[in-house]
Amino acid sequence: MRTRAIIHLNHFKENVNSVRRRIGKDRHICVSVKADAYGHGALRIAKASIEAGAYCLGVASVSEGSELRRGGIKAPILLFSQPQPKEIADIIKANLTIFISDTEFADVLNERAKAAKVKLNVHLKIDTGMGRLGCSAKEAVALARHIKKRKALKLTGTATHFAVSDSPNRRDIDYTKAQLSRFKRAVNAIRNEGINPGIVHAANSGAIILHPASWFDMVRPGILLYGYKTVEEYEAPLDYLKKLSRLKSLKIEPVMELRGKISLIKKIKKGESVSYGRTWSAGKDTFIGILTTGYADGFPRLASNRWQIVIGGKVYPLVGRVTMDQCCVNLGKKPDVRRWDEAIIFGSDIYPTEPDSQVIRQSAAALAEVVGTIPYEITCNINKRVPRVYVTS
Repeated sequence: MRTRAIIHLNHFKENVNSVRRRIGKDRHICVSVKADAYGHGALRIAKASIEAGAYCLGVASVSEGSELRRGGIKAPILLFSQPQPKEIADIIKANLTIFISDTEFADVLNERAKAAKVKLNVHLKIDTGMGRLGCSAKEAVALARHIKKRKALKLTGTATHFAVSDSPNRRDIDYTKAQLSRFKRAVNAIRNEGINPGIVHAANSGAIILHPASWFDMVRPGILLYGYKTVEEYEAPLDYLKKLSRLKSLKIEPVMELRGKISLIKKIKKGESVSYGRTWSAGKDTFIGILTTGYADGFPRLASNRWQIVIGGKVYPLVGRVTMDQCCVNLGKKPDVRRWDEAIIFGSDIYPTEPDSQVIRQSAAALAEVVGTIPYEITCNINKRVPRVYVTS
């Protein structure tokens, strides 16, 4: 295989276990497997999630949920995004749990479910400051009452979503606390109406790290389970850090490695250039390795001349522009690399075994910093043409 994504299922399961140890055994975990499990392969990750003890799965589209059902997944599947009325038949067929933000869609969903003679589970979504899906906190009781009166709908959960829970900035921490306060008041008001809000959930990856008061009955980790923290605890203000120090630490490992192969090694002379645009020229005679990975595989073009590749435990700079299907590395004057050697494009950061040696920052998070994005985008962008190879050790 010219390029492949190695998916370490043992790392994924241990990440789930790490979250479990942090939040306690009595809370549920909803694993986000939307966008093909952030590029890791939705069905395999869904199965690994259930094996690791996850209660349910989260998707962004009806088609994603339907695909999981066809793959044999029986666990509850939450549809995070707002579906269209024409998708309701597929929602019913796949038995997806829908987030409800307004009475209009609740009525449409109820009528279609009633006609199909089924009762659909729904979660009430409250907008406490994200400014996206959900009713306002003040409207939550009225919407809960409205759902309760719909005979083909069953309220099994109440949720919100945080806007800046992954920020250690004091102002953003206060904003998340304000969201949390609005949500608590709304949930209590629903209960005071004699309505069971079902599973109460709010915490995403950032909130699992920084905001334990938001864990409620269930948490919804995303990128955290794939090996990347959106924030580190030590970045929090000192008074906040003292509270967090009482919690179980989160040890997280990257799940995906992107690997390619050296397809050709050639010598170039001082002054000769490499790849489109002639953005890099050799300062002295050297050998260039041609790597079988390009931006069509998902390796960002913006990494050109700014990244490094690891081959046989050694680091080699990426030189010239990344092209659609290939890129180039500078192997030096006397390379140890051989044709068809495997190259790690990104994976885990590599820590030195010798004193005074530096950490090789080789993770998707490090690559994301270089190209000005987030690790979500790096893993999600790995193209379907790149085979996912699942390993358990």
